[in-house]
Amino acid sequence: MKIPKSHPRYLSLTAREKIAKGVEDGITSLAGLAAHGRGEAFDYLLGEKTTKPAGESIEAAAAMMLLAKSLVISVNGNTAALIPEEIAELSKIINARLEVNIFHSSKKREIKIKGHLLKHNAKEVLLPKKSAKIRFISSNRRYVNPGGILKADVVFVPLEDGDRTEALVKNRKKVIVVELNPLSRSAQKATITICDNVIRAVPLLTKTIRQYKIYSKTRLQKVIKGYNNKKILKEALKNISRNLAK
Repeated sequence: MKIPKSHPRYLSLTAREKIAKGVEDGITSLAGLAAHGRGEAFDYLLGEKTTKPAGESIEAAAAMMLLAKSLVISVNGNTAALIPEEIAELSKIINARLEVNIFHSSKKREIKIKGHLLKHNAKEVLLPKKSAKIRFISSNRRYVNPGGILKADVVFVPLEDGDRTEALVKNRKKVIVVELNPLSRSAQKATITICDNVIRAVPLLTKTIRQYKIYSKTRLQKVIKGYNNKKILKEALKNISRNLAK
């Protein structure tokens, strides 16, 4: 479907088409369609823009990623369908490993996601192994790559499931999520929550990392120390309330 750029819902409709195409190509699951729609509803409530609290989260996330000893970007079907090139670029500028992780177990889909990312300029893509798993979760998402998420100290998980976010934190990893719903378990349990659309958030995160690369370790640590995720989530809810009152 060709969507004219003059359409007032151009970006939203384009994203929907990417997710639908992802299902056709075997990258995204049908459940991913429902998840995308849920997130889109919260994007409406947030005003379909990157808010000031989201900007603060992006700055803290950039600092944390630059300070990481072993950074991994976890990619599911929706992320791969929506922003393959952007996520590949982010991994390169921050020297992070990409690792596929999906809820509905399917080795075939994992391989297709890997191929899709490589096709969009990813350098390397790891797959989960049955021999390596994180604790405190029983779903398929407990399986990880021994050279990736298992040994990572910081994990960036756009569009993450709440139970896995919580499990990663319990495994003593710092977790950065992109989540449009500030009330979700992902948002509440993460170390840093970026309440924004992943299509906007990842390019902004990449831009901020480029700017922060010249910062000293002390300055980066100061950015993180001044960040309060609970406060950011409260501000996101206030933004939603103000938009609903208008």
